[in-house]
Amino acid sequence: MNAARITPPPLHLAAFQPDMAHNLGAMIRLAACFGTPLHVIEPCGFPFSVKAVRQRALDYADIADIRRWDGWRAFAADRPGGRLVLLTTRGAQPLWSHRFAPGDVLIVGRESAGAPPELHEAADARLFIPMPGGGRSLNVAMAAGIALAEGARQLSRAP
Repeated sequence: MNAARITPPPLHLAAFQPDMAHNLGAMIRLAACFGTPLHVIEPCGFPFSVKAVRQRALDYADIADIRRWDGWRAFAADRPGGRLVLLTTRGAQPLWSHRFAPGDVLIVGRESAGAPPELHEAADARLFIPMPGGGRSLNVAMAAGIALAEGARQLSRAP
């Protein structure tokens, strides 16, 4: 399937204080491939620079729409999009039963600590990804990819 023929989904992706550069690199690549803005809510657990991003995201950093925020307060006060959809192992609803809407902002917490209380309180929806195999949790970039793909499937304008 040629991705250029499909209108990008009207979703946003946000990474809250990412700890691991390689996971942020994967999310940059994901955002570039899906045509989805990526919001990086600092501080990061590593030096966040153009050089570091290029090392982790390769040439995808050049085509991704990356937006940096000085912290949670700045993001919460002026965030784009519609509902805040938190992906968390402590979610109240399985991903598969959620109905995405244009403008939804998918947000993931820190790799080392998950989502803090302020994210849970601010979220309009808290989703978990069912894992029938018995695993404890998924990598944040992998979880973001699964959720973004599901949102894109639901909101697809492809023929």
